[in-house]
Amino acid sequence: MIKLDAFVLIISIIIQLYSLFDCARTDQEQVRKAPKWAWLIFILLFGGFGGLMWLIIGRPKPTGGGNSGGFGKKPRIIPPDDDPDFLRKL
Repeated sequence: MIKLDAFVLIISIIIQLYSLFDCARTDQEQVRKAPKWAWLIFILLFGGFGGLMWLIIGRPKPTGGGNSGGFGKKPRIIPPDDDPDFLRKL
């Protein structure tokens, strides 16, 4: 039982630290549902629970990166002679 409690405590601390650093590095304009300072205080006060709430509610949604199609779709490869950025550099 003590091992389970120690495991839960370690996971809670990891979630809290990850969420704290993730929130601190996120731009204010991307934070959802509350101001950034409020999320930082919430994470510090409520520990692992606050961190989970940041990950579920407050964290910005991914913009899609370069793939923009979601799961399973491969990015479209453009040959150099059809790529306007490449042709502009010539």
